[in-house]
Amino acid sequence: MKEDLQQYVQDLPMPSTVFFALVETTAKLVDHSEKYWQSQGLTGARIRILVEIMKEGGSILPSMLAERIGVSKANISLLLGPLESEQWIRREPHAVDGRKTVITITAAGQNVLLKHLPGNRQRIEDSMRALDETEQRQLLSLLSKLRRG
Repeated sequence: MKEDLQQYVQDLPMPSTVFFALVETTAKLVDHSEKYWQSQGLTGARIRILVEIMKEGGSILPSMLAERIGVSKANISLLLGPLESEQWIRREPHAVDGRKTVITITAAGQNVLLKHLPGNRQRIEDSMRALDETEQRQLLSLLSKLRRG
């Protein structure tokens, strides 16, 4: 039995080797970015929410936001609470359907992004310097192919 288990943890086929290398690399890059946010007294998760709201022009439905960041609709309220306390977002009734709520980034939330995104983007750029631009484009293409497949 132990030998059978060893086969699954040491003698990995190529797809598994690539998968685990991708996971480990992603974790390392995310950790590098998260350390930046921590040094600023922030979290990457909160910034990601603000960025996703801005991608939608400054307002978004909670259900769409939950889908974008990969959390359940039930958990999105828990994540929005601290942002609302910081006055980086506000919840407003939907203009057409009063049963729905719209999440809107405030000027204070936009200022947080303007202040901190440049430093984070520089850290990301530094992390990606191991690959030249051609290699980055190749990697992007390969990752896109994996997402589609």
